[in-house]
Amino acid sequence: MLKKILGLFLICVLHIVPAYAELKVDIIAGGVKPTSVAVQKFELSGDVNAKDAAMMRDVVENDLKRTGLFRIVNRNAFPEYVKMGKMPNFKSWAAIKTQVLVQAKLFKEPDDMYRLEFYVWDVDGTEQIEAQSLVASRKSARRLAHIMADAIYERLTGEIGYFDTQIVFIAETGPVHNREKRMAIMDQDGYGLRYLSDKDDYVMSPHFSPNMQSIVFLSYYDDDPMVWMLNLDTGEQRRLGQFDGMTYAPRFSPDGTRVALSLVKKGISHIYEYDIEAKKLRQLTFGNSLNTSPSYSPDGKKLAFNSDRSGRQQIHVLDLETGTENRITYGAGRYATPAWSPDGQFIAFTKIADDTFYVGIMNPRGRNEKILAGGWFMEAPSWAPGSRRLVYYETEKAIDGIERISHIRSVDITGQNVYDIELPEGVNGVEPTWSPKLP
Repeated sequence: MLKKILGLFLICVLHIVPAYAELKVDIIAGGVKPTSVAVQKFELSGDVNAKDAAMMRDVVENDLKRTGLFRIVNRNAFPEYVKMGKMPNFKSWAAIKTQVLVQAKLFKEPDDMYRLEFYVWDVDGTEQIEAQSLVASRKSARRLAHIMADAIYERLTGEIGYFDTQIVFIAETGPVHNREKRMAIMDQDGYGLRYLSDKDDYVMSPHFSPNMQSIVFLSYYDDDPMVWMLNLDTGEQRRLGQFDGMTYAPRFSPDGTRVALSLVKKGISHIYEYDIEAKKLRQLTFGNSLNTSPSYSPDGKKLAFNSDRSGRQQIHVLDLETGTENRITYGAGRYATPAWSPDGQFIAFTKIADDTFYVGIMNPRGRNEKILAGGWFMEAPSWAPGSRRLVYYETEKAIDGIERISHIRSVDITGQNVYDIELPEGVNGVEPTWSPKLP
């Protein structure tokens, strides 16, 4: 099982010079012109592996480019090379329509450590707007680059970055009629995929704890479908309580002390809340309808879920303090798999209408519905930190007996800039969940 090796020991801010002519990227409007960013070749100090520095530069550029908010300036067009500590020739950079210039220097430290320093310049404002120093083990060089990209993104957009994150999902391999399902984890850009379960374990629905120490998931261990918990530090797995019935669809509460899940008794599925420390189970929904897919609001006071109590699968919101329930979707079709955004402004959902699956977002009252993607089969939207992007999976329809292929895809809240997260050949990805920012 996985033993997390973060290797990050220090993050410190050198200095930040305030920008008086504030450079700000509009992250809400669709179709905005990308901000042009030039990332210089990293300077090297000491016995630094040049390949590490080149890789880190590529990672920073790719992270920013995939947002759709930034255009990476062609390296061959650079008018000069500006060493750290020197002022750029702003007119030269403006002449090639560069708006942001990034400098970086990588130092080799004792005990196989790297120190990364970088500066961010507002070319039009002719001033430095960010400067940081990061220290980590050499084996965490790629993660240093993600953290650097997060800092640039956050400075330019004012929003939380999501590059230093991971995605857990179910990796499927083999023919459709005999697929192996293994829980897997990877960086948000698809790098470093590794398996968390054996091929003989049939697992589903993995979700991170808020502190990234655990994952809850459904396991069919010994043909007994129950919710389990995996400790990411030790690899230890344990069953989450002993319940009289099948449990599935687990989600952590925002403080990590509770898990909401569905429990089937006598053919009826209701949502319960399990207190991890007290080992107590509390029933939250009642009646004779199917209730599942719970998702906590960021403050932990409400729970979105889907239910067929109205005769058709719709999304409801339960107030955990008062017990009041409200149906929030009334559109044509069926609604499922609600997912509350980290900032509380949206609920993502899956919608099934006219033989088509859709992924969309709406506000917590069920209004201002917006469809982001549609296809033959898609499901399981999950939010990135900052509530700017979602990840979901889409399965292509089989034609003439050809194997069905499932992709993990990401889309932003404007419905634009959709991209696939590349998986190894022969691996299909389903049920992805985006992690919080790594500790």
